[in-house]
Amino acid sequence: MKKIINNPDLVVEEMLYGLAVSNPQLAYDPEARVISRKEKKAKVGLVSGGGSGHEPAHAGYVGTGMLDAAVAGNVFASPPPDRVLKGIEAAQSGQGVLLIIKNYSGDTMNFGMAAELARDGGTEVAEVIVKDDVAVPDSTYSTGRRGVAGTVFVHKIAGAAAEEGLALSDVSRVAQKTADNVRSFGISLSSCILPAVGKPGFSLAEDEIELGMGIHGEPGVERVKTLPAAKVAEVMVDKILADLDYQGSECAAIVNGCGGTPLMELYILAGEVDKLLKAKGVNPIRYYVGQYMTSLEMAGASLSLLRLDAELKQFLFAPADTPAFKEKG
Repeated sequence: MKKIINNPDLVVEEMLYGLAVSNPQLAYDPEARVISRKEKKAKVGLVSGGGSGHEPAHAGYVGTGMLDAAVAGNVFASPPPDRVLKGIEAAQSGQGVLLIIKNYSGDTMNFGMAAELARDGGTEVAEVIVKDDVAVPDSTYSTGRRGVAGTVFVHKIAGAAAEEGLALSDVSRVAQKTADNVRSFGISLSSCILPAVGKPGFSLAEDEIELGMGIHGEPGVERVKTLPAAKVAEVMVDKILADLDYQGSECAAIVNGCGGTPLMELYILAGEVDKLLKAKGVNPIRYYVGQYMTSLEMAGASLSLLRLDAELKQFLFAPADTPAFKEKG
């Protein structure tokens, strides 16, 4: 295993420290592993988080127009409730807090427990669970669909709604509306290596890829021989459009790298996706191409499509300034 690390047991703390010193607008609580905005605003607070190893998710989305705090667990492991509670406290400004949770059993349990503790302390807390992955109905990590890169759209749109001063009920409604209108599908070309393990979590033959692979290496739906980019795009688009009707709608797309895929390949994939969507009567009006929710150094990619209406488009294009997502508005 070759990684630029010191101690495998300290990778999360040292990563968050590096993020904080690189972005002086952020505060870092090392005991709770919470990254938050230094300057609080009287508005609904947004908190997300989960296991580390998916950078820039989630701490990279803390900033103006998106999250107010992100809570980091161990690599691919949910943070415990007491640390999530610290994230809620860091985001709270008296207007209530919305938790944006990916649909994994550890996350839903621990964030849910933290929400109850916060409510007991007098804080109004709402929760939205994102389950955008159309690859499999159930997995070993979750009950129901997994939450993957489409969660970034929920961060962005809910963050804009909160920044505009909407009440918790309205921010929660907009976040849920976003979650209801986003679908994702991913593929893997290789495994990743957890720092504390030191070897790949699974193996793929040189001429194999896995369709529907999860962001923690959860099994996909099929292993097939390596496909050209046009065929990969076709699989992704067909799986997503079969699950939600985008016909005649505007949409935004995230073409997301899993950590080990060059931008060259992601842009090729984006071009193929664009051709397919337009041929199928879907109108893509914005592409986000890059590393948005990774799996350490896994090679692979995912596609997330958000079906837009006037309200969602307004919030998607509102200003945002975070380490990993910037929108001029």
